[in-house]
Amino acid sequence: MTNDTCNFTLTHQNSEESSSFCWWKSIPEFKSPYDSSSSSSSSMFKVLREMERLRMISEQGVDELKHKLMIYKSGDFWLPIGGIKKEEMDIPPIITVLLVGLSGSGKSSLVNFMYSVLGRSGLIPFSQTSNESSNYSTMILEEHNVLRSQRNGFCVYDSRGLDLDRMEEGIEEIKEWMTNGIRHNQPCRFGEDDVGLSLNCSSGGFVKRRVNYVVVVANLADVYKAFFSGGDLKPVLAIKSLFHCSSIRTSNSDPILILTHGDTLKPIERINGRIQICSYLGIPVTTGAYDIACLTEEGILPEESDLVTYFALTEAIYRTLLQSDRTHSPKKTYKHRIVYILSRVMCSLAWFFGMLSHVFQKLGDKKKNG
Repeated sequence: MTNDTCNFTLTHQNSEESSSFCWWKSIPEFKSPYDSSSSSSSSMFKVLREMERLRMISEQGVDELKHKLMIYKSGDFWLPIGGIKKEEMDIPPIITVLLVGLSGSGKSSLVNFMYSVLGRSGLIPFSQTSNESSNYSTMILEEHNVLRSQRNGFCVYDSRGLDLDRMEEGIEEIKEWMTNGIRHNQPCRFGEDDVGLSLNCSSGGFVKRRVNYVVVVANLADVYKAFFSGGDLKPVLAIKSLFHCSSIRTSNSDPILILTHGDTLKPIERINGRIQICSYLGIPVTTGAYDIACLTEEGILPEESDLVTYFALTEAIYRTLLQSDRTHSPKKTYKHRIVYILSRVMCSLAWFFGMLSHVFQKLGDKKKNG
């Protein structure tokens, strides 16, 4: 039996492995990968193996990835594709990552966690969460520099949680954000009853950002309840409609799914919920999702020594930037602009003559009937 096998069994745990943040080790399915009853193709085994991967590299990997994020500049992860030089690519000065999800999914808590891990901000919550007040909900788009650095190469936008009863309106607004860009302090309007919000919030003067990547945040506790506890399936149906919205896909790739509130479930429920939602969305149970525990209302993790969760969050951000730098397009030249203007002119002329044809046809029919 190898050292890796010993590390993967319940019977040979050392003091580090027995700590509470290795929650997956307490389930009966946690066995040696060489056990004849285990199958390398099973989703359960894949998740357990992924958690062990995170555990084994978290201690050294966190600092390494954090350093890469600290020195990251927009376009650093871009690779030459199609014979075009980097100087010819339309790379924004700041990569913009947008967090979306249902109300109460944990987006604001996730932002606080980013500040705590990357900004070393201590126990101060930088973004108010719905847990702090039952009546509170993020009502505007908020830009966050989670690295707290003047040389930051990316920013994270927190958005209003989508209402289950108004999903179509919410998704339409997200499509608008993806098309027209977003600004800090921009009101989130999901209906006419929210128009008054714009009177109190103004995004004027703030830079408009092009959304480069979208992260979908989902409450794992709600997901498990919907699938296994006879709960309403409406939340998972809403997550699916959001996740597969064509507007938020970049480079023909799915967004990253971050599962929160998993720490409120039993270990076996936590894994089964992850497997089920990944299967439902048609994404890999390992590379398609990250299980990240929520922050408490004081802005700290339930378990302060949880290096696995620290590393999972850092890796998730790193992957969003890798994917974002694949979405850049070539710069528009004067030739492209001229072609675009001519095409718009031709479309306008076609519409004008179409209207004339319709009018004359109506006049002809009226004269014939008269």
